Amino acid sequence: MIARVDLDDTDKSIVAALQGDGRLAYAKLAPLVGLGEAATRQRVNKLIERDVLQIVAVADPTMLGLRHQALVGINVDDQVRDVADELALIDAVDYLAITAGRYDIVAEVFSADSDAFLEVVDDRIRTVPGVRDLEILTYLDLVKQTYNWGTG
Repeated sequence: MIARVDLDDTDKSIVAALQGDGRLAYAKLAPLVGLGEAATRQRVNKLIERDVLQIVAVADPTMLGLRHQALVGINVDDQVRDVADELALIDAVDYLAITAGRYDIVAEVFSADSDAFLEVVDDRIRTVPGVRDLEILTYLDLVKQTYNWGTG
C-alpha cells in the first residue's frame, strides 16, 4: 500500500502552480508560493523524490493519431493482480485499475483506428490467461479531462 504524504500549504501551492504550467521557472514560482528560489527548487525536488509530483508533457492522443479511445471493463476468473500485471504490459493500455463493482479491472485503450483496437482486444487482452469476459465502452467525445488533484 502506498503511504500517504502530508503536504503543507506551501507544497500544495507548488503543486497547484505546476499543474497550471509545468514549465514555470523557479524564479517565477518562488514568489507565487512565498519562498526564495533555492528553497522552491528544494521543495519541488523533494516532491518529485517522494513521488508526489511528476513533471511531464501531456499530449492530446487524437493529435498523435490515436483517434480510437475506449474504456474496457474486464472480468477475470481469479488472481486479479496477476491478470492486471499482464495487462499492464500492453503498450496500448495507458491506464489500468483493479476495481470493485461490475468489473474486476478497467483499462483505458488508445489506438489509431478500429482495426488497431480490434487487434489489441482480440490478440492482446482476450489472450491473457484468466480474462473471462470484457465490455467495451467506446468514447464518442471526451468532454473533460483534468489533472488538478488534491490542491484545493
